[in-house]
Amino acid sequence: MVKLAEEICPSTTLEKVKNGALMVDVRRENEVKQITYDVENYVNIPMHELEDRIDELPKDREIVVVCRSGMRSLKSTYFLMNNGFENVFNMDGGILKWVNKNLPSKGDAQGLIASANCDCSQPDCC
Repeated sequence: MVKLAEEICPSTTLEKVKNGALMVDVRRENEVKQITYDVENYVNIPMHELEDRIDELPKDREIVVVCRSGMRSLKSTYFLMNNGFENVFNMDGGILKWVNKNLPSKGDAQGLIASANCDCSQPDCC
């Protein structure tokens, strides 16, 4: 039986991170420079590097995978699940939803919101 990834909202993510979960942001470096999550227990491992850097992640700790909109993080969550990670969650809605809920962030929130109306033709969009 295939196990489905558990998706959680930004508020639940923040609580999990405050309680020791590791937030793994799979966005590209240039995206993180624009705006990022302002939390402890945070690491940026771009999705295209995840396979090579998987050993950097603890299997004995909750992990919440995040990105811009929740799509790359969902794919990355399944990747981790398929590689033996059991306590892994996907944050639904990505940093777009996080910023919309006024949760802690650093950077250009207005630029992020303005770019949210894109046509998803860029590889970093979703």
